[in-house]
Amino acid sequence: MMEWLLDPHAWLALAKLTLLEIVLGVDNIIFISILCGRLPEHQRAKARTIGLALAMLSRIGLLFSLAWLMTLTEPLFSLFGKVISGRDLILLGGGLFLLWKSVHEIHNSLEGTEAATSAQVVTATFGSVIAQIAVIDIVFSLDSVITAVGMVDEVSIMVIAIVLAVGVMLFAAGPIGAFVDRHPTIKMLALSFLILVGVALIGEGWGLHIPKGYIYFAMAFAVGVELLNLRLRARMAPVHLRKPLAQGNAPDTPRDGER
Repeated sequence: MMEWLLDPHAWLALAKLTLLEIVLGVDNIIFISILCGRLPEHQRAKARTIGLALAMLSRIGLLFSLAWLMTLTEPLFSLFGKVISGRDLILLGGGLFLLWKSVHEIHNSLEGTEAATSAQVVTATFGSVIAQIAVIDIVFSLDSVITAVGMVDEVSIMVIAIVLAVGVMLFAAGPIGAFVDRHPTIKMLALSFLILVGVALIGEGWGLHIPKGYIYFAMAFAVGVELLNLRLRARMAPVHLRKPLAQGNAPDTPRDGER
């Protein structure tokens, strides 16, 4: 059963699949980090760990139910001349949920006051955050598992790749979450990414294939530009007045007798 351990091609496939799973998990990490940011500080690490553990269990569970997974591609009904399957419904629902959640978070960031934002962080319950993470984990896991099945035939290789990828994601989730919390512009950029991913999921569910490479290239390019902006702003020296000016008064001018 484990004959692939002596096959160098299998190890190469494992490395490629692990890397791909990590790339596909970037949007999952962003979503988890933003949701956990609404919790009190002492609960965030625990919520991230549980969220990523659920992501791993969702992926492995789907792998061991491949027979059921294949039935999701069978047509269920037609809508506006388009045949809809179970997989399409999951992608459409997940994309709409991601769109709603991202727009809601952007609205709170732009329109809410500091007091309202603080109240929302306190009232965000641990269970509600974990439930939202679990819902979106299923959507992201579906895409991840379908990609894995298309690359590798050995289920054990897929499981090991998923476990390794989630381990890397677990290690990176904390620093990424802290970085997003410290920089509001990065958080806004991350929410914009999630809107893009939500639109891509809706497109996939409606039969419009959007190459993932384009999406991830756009995300990487935008992050690179924003990191340059952060570095530039950090190097700009603040402007200091030599002496305070009274509001509404012009600077002192010498009088005729003082010239």
